[in-house]
Amino acid sequence: MSVEVLDSAYVADHETGTFARAGLLRRLARDRVAAVAALTLAAIVLAALLAPWIAPYDPYFTDLTKVMQPPGTDNTGRDILSRVIFGTRNTLMLGLVGVIVGGLFGGVLGILATYYRRLDGWIMRLVDVMLAFPAILIGLAVAAIFGAGLTAVVIALVVATVPAVAREARGAAMGVMGQDFMEAGRAVGVSDGALIWRYLTLNCISTIFVFLTLRFGQIILTGSALGFLGMGAQPPTAELGMMAAQGRDFLFMAPHIATIPSCVIFVIVLAANLLGDALRDVLDPRLQT
Repeated sequence: MSVEVLDSAYVADHETGTFARAGLLRRLARDRVAAVAALTLAAIVLAALLAPWIAPYDPYFTDLTKVMQPPGTDNTGRDILSRVIFGTRNTLMLGLVGVIVGGLFGGVLGILATYYRRLDGWIMRLVDVMLAFPAILIGLAVAAIFGAGLTAVVIALVVATVPAVAREARGAAMGVMGQDFMEAGRAVGVSDGALIWRYLTLNCISTIFVFLTLRFGQIILTGSALGFLGMGAQPPTAELGMMAAQGRDFLFMAPHIATIPSCVIFVIVLAANLLGDALRDVLDPRLQT
């Protein structure tokens, strides 16, 4: 059996799944909740990307003659809308870096643990150790070593994401390893690199992607919590979690200082979770009948 024959068998085995996924994607487009969540996230991301052009004021300009004027200024007279727009950019950046980098390392570990069985025990024990430490504790440790800041939060989010993704990737890869085309590939002498990337990884990507979409909201919430505790962005940098923390001292005098960034965090996390749930329903092969 040649590699070309193996590819033909592989394609034939997945033609039905491809057509099924096309139908499921059409179903996703008809899901009003998913559509609203996607549009909401798209609008938030677009506003964050265009922050320098759409923010009405300089987010760091202080005007002590306009202190704590609801709902427009904070305790130093800075424009809250402008700071929320710039803060959303930093918060989304933390979430995206945590998900992408953590997902990459976690996916690699999970797939390698599945393909090379002799590494499985070592990698999964490392994953178990990493899962024993919550992201908040990791953030405290990183902040103590490198100092508080966005870098500390990114490292904490990546370390917190890797073990969860590794376990998910391993579970998806275990199912693929049992398929006939994997055994046939080994039998005809296909290289390990080709089998891992072309047949194993590409069949696990959709499952890992679905998991990361569900994880994104949690990462945003964790990153904001770290910022709220003072381990993230430092003043005067705008970041939603840190902005909410700054406003807690003025909850009774000017509640808008804390509630506006908190509501933006809520909307981002809710939209990400709703969209992730919808994507899971239509893309996760384990939920398809």
